[in-house]
Order: sequence, then C-alpha cells, then structure tokens
Amino acid sequence: MASFAVSGATLGVVRAGGGGASSARSGAERRGGVVDSPPPLLFRKKDSSRAVLSCAGATGKVLVPGSGSDDLLTTDEPAAAGPAQPEEEEESQTPEDMEQTAEANTTGGAEDEPEPTQGIVETITDAVTKGVKELVVEEKPRVIPKPGDGQKIYKIDPMLEDFRSHLDYRYSEYKRIRAAIDQHEGGLDAFSRGYEKLGFTRNAEGITYREWAPGAQSAALVGDFNNWNSNADTMTRNEYGVWEIFLPNNTDGSPAIPHGSRVKIRMDTPSGVKDSISAWIKFSVQAPGEIPYNGIYYDPPEEEKFVFEHPQPKQPKSLRIYESHIGMSSPEPKINTYANFRDEVLPRIKKLGYNAVQIMAIQEHSYYASFGYHVTNFFAPSSRFGTPEDLKSLIDRAHELGLLVLMDIVHSHSSNNTLDGLNGFDGTDTHYFHGGPRGHHWMWDSRLFNYGSWEVLRFLLSNARWWLEEYKFDGFRFDGVTSMMYTHHGLQVTFTGNYGEYFGFATDVDAVVYLMLVNDLIHGLYPDAVAIGEDVSGMPTFCIPVQDGGVGFDYRLHMAVADKWIELLKQSDESWKMGDIVHTLTNRRWSEKCVTYAESHDQALVGDKTIAFWLMDKDMYDFMALDRPSTPRIDRGIALHKMIRLVTMGLGGEGYLNFMGNEFGHPEWIDFPRGPQVLPNGSVLPGNNNSYDKCRRRFDLGDADFLRYHGMQEFDQAMHHLEERYGFMTSEHQYVSRKHEEDKVIIFERGDLVFVFNFHWSNSFFDYRVGCSKPGKYKVALDSDDGLFGGFSRLDHGVDYFTTEHPHDNRPRSFSVYAPSRTAVVYALTE
Repeated sequence: MASFAVSGATLGVVRAGGGGASSARSGAERRGGVVDSPPPLLFRKKDSSRAVLSCAGATGKVLVPGSGSDDLLTTDEPAAAGPAQPEEEEESQTPEDMEQTAEANTTGGAEDEPEPTQGIVETITDAVTKGVKELVVEEKPRVIPKPGDGQKIYKIDPMLEDFRSHLDYRYSEYKRIRAAIDQHEGGLDAFSRGYEKLGFTRNAEGITYREWAPGAQSAALVGDFNNWNSNADTMTRNEYGVWEIFLPNNTDGSPAIPHGSRVKIRMDTPSGVKDSISAWIKFSVQAPGEIPYNGIYYDPPEEEKFVFEHPQPKQPKSLRIYESHIGMSSPEPKINTYANFRDEVLPRIKKLGYNAVQIMAIQEHSYYASFGYHVTNFFAPSSRFGTPEDLKSLIDRAHELGLLVLMDIVHSHSSNNTLDGLNGFDGTDTHYFHGGPRGHHWMWDSRLFNYGSWEVLRFLLSNARWWLEEYKFDGFRFDGVTSMMYTHHGLQVTFTGNYGEYFGFATDVDAVVYLMLVNDLIHGLYPDAVAIGEDVSGMPTFCIPVQDGGVGFDYRLHMAVADKWIELLKQSDESWKMGDIVHTLTNRRWSEKCVTYAESHDQALVGDKTIAFWLMDKDMYDFMALDRPSTPRIDRGIALHKMIRLVTMGLGGEGYLNFMGNEFGHPEWIDFPRGPQVLPNGSVLPGNNNSYDKCRRRFDLGDADFLRYHGMQEFDQAMHHLEERYGFMTSEHQYVSRKHEEDKVIIFERGDLVFVFNFHWSNSFFDYRVGCSKPGKYKVALDSDDGLFGGFSRLDHGVDYFTTEHPHDNRPRSFSVYAPSRTAVVYALTE
C-alpha cells in the first residue's frame, strides 16, 4: 500500500475492493516517486455507464441563459446544501468622531445580536409510542440582502459628491453583476457553491469530475486508480470549456477512486501536454523525493470525518487578534502540526486574553518561505501541518475555548507555479488571470486574477464560502487588498488622502466589485463572520456596508501605525513628537472600524527588526536573565515596548493584532529553511542549510520566570484582560486631553478609564494634574512599571485618587498623580 507521509498525518492509498487490482507499476514509480507497493489498477472497459454530463461555463459566458435555476450543471446529482441559518437584520453603525480632542462615538459591533439558531419544531405523533416527542429541524434559508441604492455614502461623507460619477458607476456595475447572477445562476447563494459541481463530487452512483479548462484540446483524468493511463478515462468538453467524466462505483459499491490516492488532469494544451492538479482539489501533498505537489482525492469514510461539537462564538464587540503561523508555532526547530497547535498553542492564546486567532498559510502553498502568500491550491489546507480533519479539530477546539478563528485568505494573487498551481492551467496565459503585464505582479512574482471573468468570480466566491462552510472559520483577513483595488497595485505610489487617488482610472472597478460581492456573501450567509481588509491606501467607503454604497468590510487593517513606530525607533527619544503619535493613531476614517497593530509579521523576518530588537538589539542575548544586572538599553527597551503596545491598543482602533511571540519581545528573527540560491546576475545567495532553527517561536522564553521576557508577556496578558473587562477599544467616549511636547506626556480617556503616558526618558512628575470628565474615585487598573511586568514598582497601587471640580486641559474635573518616567498608567473610575 502506498502512503504519503504528511507532517502530522499519513494518508494511505486504499485498494479498491472488487476492482481487479493489478501489479503493474504506478505512474509514481515511473516518475521515480517512492512508494511502498504499487497502487491498484482497476481494469474496466469503457462503457456507457460513464455518463458525460453538461457542465459549467467559461469566461464571459452565461451557463444556462434565461434560467433561474441554481442547478447550472445538468445532472441528477443531489445538491449538498449547507446548514441553514436564520436571516438577521444588519446592525447599523454608530457614527464615531476620531478628532484628537473631541468626544468619539464608536461602533459597537454585533455583541448584542441574538445567537443564530435553527428553528426546532416539536411535533407529537400519535403513531409514536407513549408520549415520545419527535424533533423536526426546520431549516430557515440564509438570505443575502438585495442591493440597496448605494446613496448613503454621500450622507456619511459629503466630500464623495465630487466623485459621484465614479462611485455611481461602481455601484451600477455591482448591481449589474448581482442581477446577472440572480438571473442566470439562481442567486449569489447558488453561484458561490461551485465546489458542489466542479472538481470531484460523489453521489450514491459514483464520482463526477469537472474542470473548466477552455484552452485545452483534450483532457483525461489520470492517477493511481488507473495507473496514470491517459487513454483509460478521457473526458468530454462542453461548449463552455468544461471537461467532465463520470466514474461509476466498482461492482462491490466502493468508489472508483480510493480515498487518499493521487489524481491529476492530463491535458493537451497550446503549451503542450501537461498534468495539472485540479483547481478545486481539496487536498494535495508533496511526495517524498518529488518537487511538485500531487492532488489527492480526499473523501474519507464517514467514521473518519471530523464532526464539529462546539458552536461558533459570536463576533465580539472588540477584536483582540493573535496572529499565528501553524508551522513555526513550536519552540522546537520543526514544522509544527494542527494537532500540536490545538493542544499547546490555543490554551496559551486564551490565557493571554486574546479573543480571536488569525491563522496564516492555511491555503496550500508549495513554497514554504512564502509565508503562505503564494497559494497553489486554493481549496486545500496545507498538508505540511496535517490533514483537513486535523484542521477542523483545531477550529472546534478554539470554538470550545471561545476563540474566533480567522483565516488569512489570499485572493489578491496566485503562485506563479505551472506544475502545481493555477498559472497556465489550460496552457493559456489568460485562464484565471489577466494576460500580459497586467496579469503579472512584478514585485511579488505572482499572477493576478481577472476579476471581470465570470468563472473567476465563481471560483473565488466559492473559495471564500468553502472555508466558512466546510471548516467553520469565523471570518477572514483579506490579504493584499490594496494591490487588488488599483492597477498600479499601490507600488511606487504615495497616498496623500486626495480623493482623486481613490476614484479614477487607476482603480480596478472589477476588483472592487468582487470585494463587494464577497462581503455580501459573507455577511448575508454568516451574519457573525468578520471581514478584515488589508488596505494601506485608506480608500474611503472601505468599511461601509455594500447596501449603502461601500465596499463592505467590517474592519480595515490600520497599517500606518507600525510604519510610524519604525520611523520613531530610528530617532532619539528627544525627537519623538507626542502630537505626531496621537495623530497617527487616531487618523482613520470616521465611522469605519480599524484593526491596529504595533508591528507586522514581516518585521520578524530575517533582515528586518521587531520593535524589541529595535529597542534592545544584541543586549537581548546577554542581559535578559534576572540573576544578572540589566543595562540602560534593556531598561529603556522593556519600558517602551510595553508603552508602545498599550498606546497602540488604547488609541489605534476598534481591534488589535499581535503576531505570535512579539507579546514578549521574541529575540529571534524568522529564517525559513532554504538552500543556496543563484541570482539572475550569476551571484549566489547563501542558504541556511535548510535549517528550521530560526523558524520557530520560543514560547519557553516568555514562560520562564527567571527571564525578563516573562514580565513583558505578563504585561501583554494584563493589557488584554483590562480591555476584556472595560471594553475601552470600542467605548463611545474618547477624548485626548494632553499631548505635551516638553513633558513628553499623552493623556486620554476611553470610557471610564484615564490613560497617562509619560514618554520622558528621565523626568518623573509629582502632583501631575490629569483632566477627566467623570467625578469620583479612581484607582490604578494597570501600571507598566509594576515589578511583575519588569518595572521598578514606583507607584503605590493602594492609593485612591479623588477628583476635584478643578477644570484642566479643557476637562471639567481633574485629579493629581505621580507620573514616573517611561511609564504608562491606566486609572479606572471605581466610585
């Protein structure tokens, strides 16, 4: 039996019973692959039982003109409908004022929405013995809202009136595509279930395989099951370029293709004969000794399928996201597994006080060092970390802990690979992508989708739904959205805030319409799902509902903050401007929510610097043990590391994100395993001997109570638990009362909390007057100088601070505090 070792799992190639297994060598052996024994070869004559059915459509064509049915592929197969959820009304946003010295009303999220439930009808049947109640589950359809008039954006932001022609055209294109989908595909709900028709599907009679490849001249399904014989199972093409074949069950009722065996489509294309992995493949692995991945027919028996046990958490009012990468999440130099992450890392995330985990590199990517951003198989979870069932188990465990699981989804570009990716799939340059230079991202060396293609829309919308439906992800962080929305991809362009930069000929309206469609889909079918867009441009309307004329995201990733901290860390402390810090943190669009972060995962890569490394540099390697003296650089670094993170969370947005390990100032960079690389100019870039030593996270350092890293981790935990208790990130009350350049002090209010930051390197202030709005008694709720957090314990936490009717800094009341140098203190109103 042939088997492929996957990190954390092994998939066996099961022999098909009753099929007449042959001892002939498999295609893998012919290609030099390592197998334990030959896979089965099923001898059958071609007969009419392998029915060829009509199929899906090609770019720019309508599959069933004039049909309102959602059954676009003429077939007798029953559609596998997903579990229904009730229709919920979309919650309107509360306006927020992000002026630095004014009250702020922020959106409240969806915390108070009713829990989605399925209607349960209890009926008592006379035929049932003695009072037994039969529970009938009545499925209520999930409803994607109809398009609105798209005019509310002009009320929200009157400055958009000058660009009405562009915005109205954008919305008319969105409505046109929605109408076409409704008319010809039966609606967005049906259109987004492409995985029920394309790729491999199975019913009681057998397996159907369909693939859209209009450029191919002939096609055959090959794999272990037919000894890679291209003459055994040839496919038939319909008028829209969809190839199809039906394989009936074996005589004993077993499927024609065993679960876990390798499969590909062999096509005669304009570029020659090639074997490709199905664009809709659900699992793929890299066999030992081979470079390209192999598609795997993944259809485990019912008893091996994971069954979710725990309900998905509701969307929290404020998001505190722990950004993670499964492979490098172990302290050991290895590729970690879904199972280990489930058992070891998820409890850590929960304990630290985060309420969501965002997982990178889920979609299969053949190049590990791409951080998961060069996707090759969009519907397949990465096999490096385990099986699809392992991933489902991880997500279910997170739900049990009350954690949302967000997926870092890549729809902005695709891997350039032709052997195991979508590039040149049917031998043409324009299959899923734009042709010519527009279809190539020169900086990322990847392919760019044609969002104006009907089948590309079907593919990407179905992909988003697949991860929400099959794996129960709670939402997405869409990568590279700026690259999608502009034909210049945000490269060599500076966004100044001029609205003409957002609404002109450089805007890819097709891409923006796709984003509107996918947000319609997400919020219509999964009301509690979260959609975050990575946009550095600051496009207006980005986080306004689609029905109102917006793009429809829940949150924008506030990317400017991390850049500002890098800029400041290159300067001396004396050069830091308090007003500049406050402006960067609060400079975001009114009524549009943001997720902010102090540093990005890219800064952890070799060649770059994390905040901790900017602050402490090589001293981290010698002076972090508590049993030896510290240094001024270490003291400064630990103090500012805590202050930077707290002020970012306090003022930066309605959500907060941290990349794993940075919470305690992880001292090692990330260096993916790599060999030497020959550059185009002939020079050789040395590798690291394919070592995993720097491709891990040393959680043990943060846990070690004899190291200073532990205090930094304790502070991060306390910061998140403070936000959990007070919900200050989404508080309706925000007021920045002080930005004092000479004192280097920032003071602001969020809800019932008053934040006092003294960034001065040497000056501590006694009887420092702090303005506030609410009268009463305040106490220390969080102190970055606490000895538990690696500070100097200069504050007495038992002191009560009573307000007086003494106006200060344009506030009606005030109280006096001691503000030690390089310290952040949060005061909570207790009475």
